[in-house]
Amino acid sequence: MEQAMLWGVGTSAYGRFPDRRVESLAWTAVAEAVRDAGIEPGEIDAIIVGSVFGPPGVATRVQRGLGIPAVPMWTVENACASGTSAYHEAVEAVRLGRFGCVLVLGVDQMSTLFSGAIVPEATDPEGASSLPLPGLYALQAQRYVGEFGVTPDQLAAVAVKNKRNGSDNPRAQLRDAVPTVQEVLDSRMIAEPLTFLQCCPTSDGAGAAIVGGDRGNPNDLRIESSVLVSGALWDHRSEEVWGYASVARAAEKAFAEAGRTSQEIDVLEVHDAFTIGEIITLEALGLAPRGKGAELAPSGYTTRDGVQPVNPSGGLLSRGHPLGATGMAQLAEISWQLRGRAGARQVARHRVGLVETMGGGAAGMDGNACVITILSTQS
Repeated sequence: MEQAMLWGVGTSAYGRFPDRRVESLAWTAVAEAVRDAGIEPGEIDAIIVGSVFGPPGVATRVQRGLGIPAVPMWTVENACASGTSAYHEAVEAVRLGRFGCVLVLGVDQMSTLFSGAIVPEATDPEGASSLPLPGLYALQAQRYVGEFGVTPDQLAAVAVKNKRNGSDNPRAQLRDAVPTVQEVLDSRMIAEPLTFLQCCPTSDGAGAAIVGGDRGNPNDLRIESSVLVSGALWDHRSEEVWGYASVARAAEKAFAEAGRTSQEIDVLEVHDAFTIGEIITLEALGLAPRGKGAELAPSGYTTRDGVQPVNPSGGLLSRGHPLGATGMAQLAEISWQLRGRAGARQVARHRVGLVETMGGGAAGMDGNACVITILSTQS
C-alpha cells in the first residue's frame, strides 16, 4: 500500500463575500495549494470536492476554470465534515494506487443563503420543533453544567483563547479586539448558556490540498492516519451527549492506525463551532477525562504556548465556518504549523498534528460524520 503524503495546501480568506462567485474563492485556494506543492495543474489525476451548499455543478465550474479537463472529479457532502471527507477519500485513493496526485477542494458560500443560524431540515424532529444547531449545542452545555459543574467562565475561556489566536490570523473572519471572559458572557444570549461570542459566524471561503504518494520531498507531510466514521443511533437515553461517541470512535481508530496516543500530539485543530464543542471533542480525543475538558483552556493547557495548543488558527469561532471548507482550513493550519510557517501563531512543538472535523444535523444520529487525520513531519 502506498504511503500517502500531503504535498501542499492553500486557502482563500474567510469572511462574508456575497458579491464574489463561489468559484473564485475555490480558484484562490487551489492556486495556492498547487504552488505550495510545486506541481503543474496537468499533474493532477483526480479532483474531489467537499461542499454542503455549493450550487449544483460547482465542482465542474471550478474544474473548467482551472483548465484541468477530463480527469475524474466528484463531489462529497457530509455536513461540516464534507471537506475532510473529500480529503479522506483522496488519501485512500492514493494509498490504494488509484491515483498518484489528487486535488482536494472544500468550498461553501454561506452569506448568500443565511443571515444567521442554518435553517434545520423541516422533516427532522429538530427542524419541526425549530431546534437549530445552536440549540443542540446549548443542550450539550446545559448537561455539562448540570452533571459536571462546568461554569460559564470555563465556557467563555474557550472563546477568549480562540479569539486571541484568531487576532493573529490574517485570513480569519473575526479579528476584533480580544474579549475578556466577562465580555464574552455579556454578549447577546443565543441559546442558554451559549452567548453570541461563543458561536461561530456564518462564512464564505475555500480550502485546498494536494495529496500524493511519497516523492522524497522533505517538505511533504506524512499522513499517519485518516479515519472517517459515520454517526450511530442516538437519543436521550444515550450515556454520552450528542456528538461525543462519533468523535471517540474516530479517535480510537486514528490513534491505532498512527500507532500513537493523544499525548503525543503537539498541536490540534478541532471543530469548535461552539465553545462546548471544543470541550467535548478534547475529552473524546483523550486530552482530558469526561467532565474535565472545561478545565483545559482556563488552565492554559491548550493555549498557544501551552502543553498541547488547540486551534491556533482561531478555530471556527474566529476563522469562520464555511461548512465544506472548514476541514480544509484546519488541514492548512496544521500544515503551516508543522512546517514552522504559521508566523505569529506558530507553536513551539510542531512535529505531530491532528485535525478533527465533526459534521452533524441528522435527527436520531450522534453526528453525520467525523473525520480525524494525524500528520507528521519527516524530520
